[in-house]
Amino acid sequence: MGEQIEFVTADDGCRLWSVRSGTEAPGRHGFVLCHGGPGFWDTLGPIARMVEDHGPVVRWDQRGGGRSEWQEPYTVARFLADLDQVREHHGFNTVTVLGHSWGATVALRYALADEYRPRVRGLVYVAGIGYGRGTWMPEFAAAKKAASAPYAAEMAELEALESRTPEQDRRLWQLSLAGEFPNRASALELAATQVNEVFAENETVHASLRHVADADDVAELEERIRGLEVPTLIVDGMADLRPRHAVDPLAAALPRVTRVRIAGAGHFPWLDAPEVFEDALSGWLIDPVWWSPSSP
Repeated sequence: MGEQIEFVTADDGCRLWSVRSGTEAPGRHGFVLCHGGPGFWDTLGPIARMVEDHGPVVRWDQRGGGRSEWQEPYTVARFLADLDQVREHHGFNTVTVLGHSWGATVALRYALADEYRPRVRGLVYVAGIGYGRGTWMPEFAAAKKAASAPYAAEMAELEALESRTPEQDRRLWQLSLAGEFPNRASALELAATQVNEVFAENETVHASLRHVADADDVAELEERIRGLEVPTLIVDGMADLRPRHAVDPLAAALPRVTRVRIAGAGHFPWLDAPEVFEDALSGWLIDPVWWSPSSP
């Protein structure tokens, strides 16, 4: 089937954009993909195409971003409820939930929540940032500054404009993302694929959610992670500007985890190394070991 756009109305009336694709399969199981941010929009179409042969796939724009309505509250609990209502709207009794970056946090928290955990058959955690307080932020900030240096002058010119055209906004987004791609020869081209559509940036969403980890009771969260029997795939790009050691405690705590580290890939490993990424994802989905305990 082709892509089918549907709006999901959350229980507080917020309209959430979603798009469905893939093969229909018996059993009412599907995939739900959660984009990064917070405050960004869906860019996970390439991943959806990698798993469409395994069943129906739904991508969505989280509230406050993209084609979804800007309606508060912007809290983790609200985002998890929205994700569950996207699942319910599309008729999935169970889901494999995949998240990228901030979306990986959403996917993990959804699987950990008592009220949603029975719905989750699999978790794919792509380029996430682990759990607990972000002590790695200074390391990331330094790496980001260095990687963005080739684009800094043009970015400064665009940021200094009193107003920008849509094309200038798109260019600024492209430049701001280019440093995330380790191959400088293709960085601008790959960054452009993430901003084919540019929507207004909702700073309130980002400000409300960017420090979620600061409020965590780390010991309690880790205990819940150790009890998460959902088969989990962690995919890291080893050239990600966010240090991958931030994910090590999560990988160590999860009881049924497979971890794939992709050399030469950054924060968007499905774009830097699409064949390697697809092989890892597809292999995990079809391997019978997926349903039994496995080691990282």
